Amino acid sequence: MTTATTPANFTELGLISPLLNRLTELEYQQPTPIQAQVIPSVLVGRDLIAGANTGSGKTAAFALPILHNLAIQKHSERTSGSKGNYVSELILVPTRELAKQVADSIKSYSTHFNGAIKTVAVFGGVSANTQMLALRGGTDILVATPGRLLDLISSNAIKLNKVKTLVLDEADRMLSLGFTEELAELLALLPKKKQTLLFSATFPEQVQALTQELLTDPVEVQLQSTDASTLVQRVFTVNKGEKTAVLSHLIKQHQWRQALIFVNAKNSCEHLADKLHKRGINAEVFHGDKGQGARTRVLDAFKAGEIEVLIATDIAARGLDIEKLPVVINFDLPRSPSDYMHRIGRSGRAGEVGLALSLIDYEDYHHFKVIEKKNKIRLEREQVSGFEVDENITAELLAAIKPVAKPEGTGKKKRKNKASSKIDVWLNNF
Repeated sequence: MTTATTPANFTELGLISPLLNRLTELEYQQPTPIQAQVIPSVLVGRDLIAGANTGSGKTAAFALPILHNLAIQKHSERTSGSKGNYVSELILVPTRELAKQVADSIKSYSTHFNGAIKTVAVFGGVSANTQMLALRGGTDILVATPGRLLDLISSNAIKLNKVKTLVLDEADRMLSLGFTEELAELLALLPKKKQTLLFSATFPEQVQALTQELLTDPVEVQLQSTDASTLVQRVFTVNKGEKTAVLSHLIKQHQWRQALIFVNAKNSCEHLADKLHKRGINAEVFHGDKGQGARTRVLDAFKAGEIEVLIATDIAARGLDIEKLPVVINFDLPRSPSDYMHRIGRSGRAGEVGLALSLIDYEDYHHFKVIEKKNKIRLEREQVSGFEVDENITAELLAAIKPVAKPEGTGKKKRKNKASSKIDVWLNNF
């Protein structure tokens, strides 16, 4: 497992000048820990397995060295004069939104290559014909969801026999979404000799099996942040049936410029949006029943700040990078404890202070304790002024919301770092 220190700048990582110039324009000042540890290994062709907290800069960690190597090798036998629908670098992702986001990031990083490196994203929910046209003559980098990629392969729109690098991004999510058979089909079409990079937030048995099957002597990078997080987590207990009232109160009281609210079902999105509208709060919805064009428009408008409240299912829980999103709210608790961390990770990204709120009534108490146990956290239960929990709540439930006593310390005062100081200032305004 790697333990490299973070370089002072990207130049120390050995990236070529077109990439360095673009990173300067994007105001990327210092590599994140995962970038510092992943980029050197990818540059020299090592297989790699990496896990890191959400918002850690993972996309740049694999995109930058892939672009570097492609640019260096552009005039070699890999791509020079090559005909046919080849792909050189294949990046597999679980969702449409993540496919588009990763491809957009790669295109941004490659600005100074003046079109010499072609990147295409393919995913379901939109016409395959447009994507087939984009793939004519092949592509250097292909970002794809498994199902649509198999459809395009069956139509002879793309071939995988020249893939040199395979990236599996959010491998655990792909497997949990039922892409196991599709992945097996795709892997059978790939060359045996290739560089494989696997990124996963969690490592269940399926991911471990995939790792053993695909990777050869991999570099392992597992980053769990030891610095104070800039994401504040809070839990509010509410009476049964009062979640909407509390949510409306918080939105109006704090006047958040953006709030991402998670529910567990598509119809719950519409239902909650209607109830908020009746309370004078306009909200848009984001779920799987919306067409891809509508989903893209809503997401772009939310990122641009044109939508203040977005109600979404868990399709928004992974991979979406919304700059400086101030607050994420769990109106419904996620069914999977691992999805809790992915949901709240939409806020507090790249060192920005963020807030993650969860609203729980008595039916949610036990499940939230499971979420805490699985994610090794313990949060104090709080109540919203004016919406206190009924006094006739049972003693058992009172015990469930009672904060756990902190163990006695040594008496030595802990020094605050910059991150915790930022949080203190921010919380004073909450």
